[in-house]
Amino acid sequence: MTCCTINAEAVLAMDPRFFSSEEIALASHSLGDGLRQLDLSVPDVHCGGCIGTVEKALSALPFVSKARVNLTSCRVTCVYEETWGDRPTDPALILEAIEKVGYRAHLFATVATENDKTRNQLLLAVGVSGFAAANIMLLSVSVWSGADAATRDMFHWISAMIVAPALVYAGRFFFRSAWNVLKRGRTNMDVPISLAVTLSYAVSLWETMHHGEHAWFDATVSLLFFLLIGRTLDHIMREKARAAINGLARIAPRGALVLQRDGSRRYVAVDDIAVGDEIAVAAGDRIPVDGVIVNGESDLDLSIVTGESAPVAASEGTSTSSGAMNLTGSLIVRATKTAKDSLLSEIISLMEAAEGGRAKYRRIADRAASLYSPVVHLLALASFLGWGFIGGDWKQAMLVAVAVLIITCPCALGLAVPVVQVIAAGELFRRGIMVKDGSALERLAEVDTVAFDKTGTVTMGTPRLVSMEAADEANVALAAGLAAHSRHPLSQALFRSVSVPAAAFDRVLEIPGGGLEAFRGKACFRLGSFSFTCGDAAPPQSHESYSEVVLAKDGRPVARFFFEDALRPGAGVSILRLHDMGFKTLMLSGDREGVVAATADKLGIDVAFAALTPRQKVEACETLRDEGRKIFMVGDGINDAPALAAAHVSIAPATASDIGRQAADLVFFNERLDAVPHAIEVARRSASLIRQNFALAIGYNVLAVPIAIAGFATPLIAAVAMSTSSLIVVSNALRLNAFARRRPANGQTVAYTATLEADSA
Repeated sequence: MTCCTINAEAVLAMDPRFFSSEEIALASHSLGDGLRQLDLSVPDVHCGGCIGTVEKALSALPFVSKARVNLTSCRVTCVYEETWGDRPTDPALILEAIEKVGYRAHLFATVATENDKTRNQLLLAVGVSGFAAANIMLLSVSVWSGADAATRDMFHWISAMIVAPALVYAGRFFFRSAWNVLKRGRTNMDVPISLAVTLSYAVSLWETMHHGEHAWFDATVSLLFFLLIGRTLDHIMREKARAAINGLARIAPRGALVLQRDGSRRYVAVDDIAVGDEIAVAAGDRIPVDGVIVNGESDLDLSIVTGESAPVAASEGTSTSSGAMNLTGSLIVRATKTAKDSLLSEIISLMEAAEGGRAKYRRIADRAASLYSPVVHLLALASFLGWGFIGGDWKQAMLVAVAVLIITCPCALGLAVPVVQVIAAGELFRRGIMVKDGSALERLAEVDTVAFDKTGTVTMGTPRLVSMEAADEANVALAAGLAAHSRHPLSQALFRSVSVPAAAFDRVLEIPGGGLEAFRGKACFRLGSFSFTCGDAAPPQSHESYSEVVLAKDGRPVARFFFEDALRPGAGVSILRLHDMGFKTLMLSGDREGVVAATADKLGIDVAFAALTPRQKVEACETLRDEGRKIFMVGDGINDAPALAAAHVSIAPATASDIGRQAADLVFFNERLDAVPHAIEVARRSASLIRQNFALAIGYNVLAVPIAIAGFATPLIAAVAMSTSSLIVVSNALRLNAFARRRPANGQTVAYTATLEADSA
């Protein structure tokens, strides 16, 4: 993908008008068929209403065929026609359309910054508003306790001076958003928030100047404090969701040594590698593009493709994928695809596409935003005009309007989701489960199917020796002596599993892509696959469900060793609990069919699919989604990352690859797999509490708004009522802790314990 090379820090401060049409066109790239794609960054989008506004504005342009906003990365992807009418399309019109609806837009620069400035600014704003609220509450208690007039006025003036800088600093997030939409004749949820805090401060200041008995500075700053908490949590969770794609970008090689016609080697940037170029890949390097080996032998770590940790032998004619790690020998690889068409780019594209679709997920609070603002404005305006014209007391009319704005401020509505998510995340963290994306709990409560990867997920990814054939003590000693010289997982498992002293050899060689070869006197010993150790001899019947290592002497097999991957503790318990909860279970693995089938049968998993590539795992998730199922994906490898991103929700163990952990919505740190059903139980309870919180917030408004409109609620009472509604929502959310401490019923406990004992055996 072609990206603008403008400095990211400078870009953020630039006005859309500073970009020329030529610069914008250079930042776009062709999709063929007369279409181009332009990627823009719109940092001010923060809710479903923002997404709808930007997409609607772009879709209204006649030359735009598709527009999508990714809420997580604040990225707008716009597909447009290269020509419109009889002239080339001016892409600057796209930026202008976004700017006209109140959002800053600049060319998307794929620069990862260690320091998230927006996050830090939000955290500082929360701290400032919280500090101000705490101090003003202390002063308000003294006033409410019956302070004399002089003391009361002094405390009011002190409160006014505390609130003023806090209001400007902490409220700027809402004020800036409200101003951007108001000056373009629109509204959003930040408009009534801005009006409420501004008017409540203004009325309080007016009352203070005229020695009034009441002031509502505490209501002003408390509103900001609670609302900023919700916005900060949402921002942090969205930034964490972005880490997976950045991690994949770091894995991709930046360049490679390309062989020239005169035999020399020249370092070439990965984007400049052409199909047909021959690339030198040393041991320890990653293969930069998809290709085929034309010279050399080695072992390759293909975990990025298959998810299996065992190295795979590769030699001349073997196809390779970008991102695969060359382990043992030097290779010459002929490129068959360019960097943008290779596997790593495909995985990144799959993750971005899945993430973009997930960004369309609408929370209830976001959907309510489109109705909330106009309704609140109309109620406040009607109250003001009604009391002004009918009662003739415009001061009272203003107080009633302010009370309506305060009492209807979406504090309880804004807390309904994040407070439950925070408590649920804390409870899960105490159980060794980290929630990375706040909306994951909402999606997790909706799933009906659980899909597992095999290696490293339902198994530990560490093979163990399960049986030996024709292996007397002498042969075991010989095999252990050979295995001690290799870092291959099966060799290490063999060496760890035997108790006899390892035999010594005169000379030991590790053959790249083959196995181990050693000499003892005139005898030649080999340890590895049957084809490597015994050549063209007819292989004996193999055990499909086991991995095999053969010890041969002078080309004749003398012993065979069989391995299986150990099941993750609690795997049987987890599958049983999931079945009891009504879930369908699947296994999506890149391993061999026999091994996958045996593992699935041992655990009682309903359906198993073997030998799947990363794309096939995604396609399996998409097929199930088209059937109406919502998938909870459990995986650990780089090859699982696209499926983890494409699934309705996902989880990975802490032992997973960096990319797997980053792509997942949740990560569990203990070794036991029962983190999966426990997370689902907490998520379901969280969803129930969120629905209850919304009912409480809506019920509060149904009861409180008529009271405020009728003039029975002063701004102080409105602030108390608003705070009370928030406390009720928080108290209801705290019930999640009591639920999480409950244990399964006795019958379930016995069944689960029996299964656990079977697992251990």
